[in-house]
Amino acid sequence: MKPVQTSEAPRAIGPYSQAVVTGDLIFTSGQIPLTPDGELVEADIVKQTHQVIQNVRAVLRAAGSDLDRVVKTTLFIKDMNQFAAINDVYAEYFSDHKPARSCVEVARLPKDVLIEMEVIALKK
Repeated sequence: MKPVQTSEAPRAIGPYSQAVVTGDLIFTSGQIPLTPDGELVEADIVKQTHQVIQNVRAVLRAAGSDLDRVVKTTLFIKDMNQFAAINDVYAEYFSDHKPARSCVEVARLPKDVLIEMEVIALKK
C-alpha cells in the first residue's frame, strides 16, 4: 500500500492518509469542505459540495487518476432534504461518467460540515 499526500487538498485532520493506493485501486479518505489551506467553506450545501469534489479530484490526481476513473462514490450528508441540490452539483462533475454511488444521511460530520465524500477509483 502506498499513502497519498497532496497540498492541493486539505491535510488529514487525524491519523490517516488522504488516500491509499493498492494495486490499480485508489481508496480516498472522506473529504470534507475545507480549502487546501484548511479553511472551512461556509455553510451552503452547493459551495460545500463543489469544494468536496474538488478535494477528491486533487487527491485522485496526486494518486495518478481523476474523476473519470471513479468506480464508486459514497456521500455522507447532514440533511436528505438537500439531496436535489447535491445532485445538481454532482452532475456537473459526473455527467457522462456515472460511477456507482451510495448516499447516507448522518447525524453529524467532522467540523459540523454538511457533506463528506469518499471514492474508490482506478489508476490511469
